[in-house]
Amino acid sequence: MKEYKAENVRNIGIIGHGGTGKTSLAEAILFNTKESDRLGRTDDGTSILDYDPEEKKRKISISSAVANCVWNGHKIYLVDTPGYFDFVGEVIQGLKGVDAALISVCGVSGLQVGTEKSWDYVNRYNIPRAFFINKLDRENSSYDKALQSLKDRFGLAVVPIEIPIGRESEFKGVVNIINKKAKVYDSKLKSMVDVEVASELIPTIDEYRSVLMEAVAETDEELLDKYLSNGELSEEEIIMGLKKGILSCEIAPVFCGSAVNNIGIHTLLDNIISYFPSPVERTYEGINPKTGDIEKRSSSIDEAFSAVVFKTIADPFVGRLSLFRVLSGSIAADSSIYNSTQDKIEKVGTLYLLKGKNQIAVDRLYAGEIGAVSKLQYTLTGDTLCDVSKPIVYGKMEFPEPCLSMTVKPKAKGDEDKISNGLHKLLEEDPTFKITRDVENAETIISGLGEIHIEIIANKLKNKYGVDVVLETPKVPYRETIRKTSDVQGKYKKQSGGHGQYGDVWIKFEPQNETEDLIFVDQIVGGVVPRQYIPAVEKGLREAMKHGVLAGYPVIGIKATLHDGSYHPVDSSEMAFKTAASLAYKKGMKEADPVLLEPIMHVEVIVPDEYMGDVMGDINKRRGRVLGMEQMNGLEVVTAEVPLAEMFKYATELRSMTQARGNFTMRFERYEEVPPVISQKIIENAQKQKEMEEE
Repeated sequence: MKEYKAENVRNIGIIGHGGTGKTSLAEAILFNTKESDRLGRTDDGTSILDYDPEEKKRKISISSAVANCVWNGHKIYLVDTPGYFDFVGEVIQGLKGVDAALISVCGVSGLQVGTEKSWDYVNRYNIPRAFFINKLDRENSSYDKALQSLKDRFGLAVVPIEIPIGRESEFKGVVNIINKKAKVYDSKLKSMVDVEVASELIPTIDEYRSVLMEAVAETDEELLDKYLSNGELSEEEIIMGLKKGILSCEIAPVFCGSAVNNIGIHTLLDNIISYFPSPVERTYEGINPKTGDIEKRSSSIDEAFSAVVFKTIADPFVGRLSLFRVLSGSIAADSSIYNSTQDKIEKVGTLYLLKGKNQIAVDRLYAGEIGAVSKLQYTLTGDTLCDVSKPIVYGKMEFPEPCLSMTVKPKAKGDEDKISNGLHKLLEEDPTFKITRDVENAETIISGLGEIHIEIIANKLKNKYGVDVVLETPKVPYRETIRKTSDVQGKYKKQSGGHGQYGDVWIKFEPQNETEDLIFVDQIVGGVVPRQYIPAVEKGLREAMKHGVLAGYPVIGIKATLHDGSYHPVDSSEMAFKTAASLAYKKGMKEADPVLLEPIMHVEVIVPDEYMGDVMGDINKRRGRVLGMEQMNGLEVVTAEVPLAEMFKYATELRSMTQARGNFTMRFERYEEVPPVISQKIIENAQKQKEMEEE
């Protein structure tokens, strides 16, 4: 494999709203760089990068895919990311491995929610960015409208570098504003060819060129002085200032084209090489785990080796495949490296370059390159790999918390272990979902970022690990308690030849708010219940409290005082007193006005101001209470308390209500009494369920 110096490498993440043609753009780049012999299409299932069965079935990207190509002596690594919001974790992972992001925008729709989210991500991680206005061949597409929507939202940072030649079905090429050269696509040559600039485009070119010069001048004092005194900058000065502005994230250039018709892709590749930063131009900051000092590394092969694992693929046949970006130095196949995050030495086998699902074995990878290695024992997504003599740990990735939960049940009995093993393997490649065990109902619960996310996890269990599952809404962990006081006798007497059974207790039951646990008080005097049997009374109560008298839910918040009783010198035993305590419990609970309790969640909803009314109205419909509102980073934060029973589908409904601009977090707050009408339904359902189980 030819070695490419880091200054001749470009790492580009393709991000943006779903359906803007990100994968088609990546496929067009691979086609034009001779990495594929046909223009792969997502809709036809011929895409190199959407190779997963789920992606082919749904015709959307669900995971980040990597490919590389060569253009004019430069190596370009592409990371194609999903646009669907359920797979935002894949975007976060993909951006960890690149030096610049290309935000794909639909020429018909212009600015969309995914465009805004993409801008937020590149700002959060300080990644140089550019826009590519795609689909300009479509009916109702408009470069001017799309560009204006970006300018309105993101301000002066948005600067066009290209303008289209022709509109909709007549779209055939682009004009570069910097060098004022026009190129149109020749379908026979399958390339862009030079043409004369049409006279009607010259005023637009001049207008945009002055905007570009102004933006470029703002990045450098010398350029600003020259621009103010001359009113003009040379082509070289514009390019120099543009590269500086892109690197500092002050300028977001705008390119344009049509990926499916292959128009503007050659010029895009030229622009990537001309203007996008190489790894050499960026520095990477980490912490020395031995000293705690902050250290910087540059993409030089003379530096000590360091890399970050930005994605893991779990394959049931090959094992774990770790995708990593070499940040400094180089790594050789069949060597040892240090995982500084886990403090473990790892053995490296074969190194690979990836092109979708295809793996090409290589001997060595250098600074700036993206590769993969299989079967690392300890390494997970986000870990740092480095030279043991020069350790460094780069920052971990932060993923959004899962917000939608479902119970996973096997279709076939005895598949529980298969489910557990499969889920834990999938957890290695997807850090945005969680697995929890509901011990009370003996259920496995998976939590993800949306319904499609969870559906795909279930489908992967079937396709990869051969286990069919059913997804259900989790059961609400209701509780029972009492509102009044009761004082009852529990007497157990059994005589049947030989030793009998005798236990007799008087227990006072009352509500308490100190703890959810049982408060047991021993007030026995005079030995009416012998000391050795008192622990059995408490044990009998604790076991009985696992099932309430209303709907069989565990009981919390009661105080039980054992104050009287009697015993038999021969027939009394621990078992007899345990049984007597459970009899007293059942009787005492019924007499002490038992009630059903439900979990109340503390919910924080973050939304733009225009959705506040809808969100608050919806919270009220869910029996919620709004506690307060405050502003944070230009958004409104609504704090509320809502019953868990009303929150299971909230992630999907909030997304729908706010055009995916809203998100929320929730945590358990406390238990509260269920309103009588709802309580009655829950009790009736529990009784029906019990009857069905008994049948």
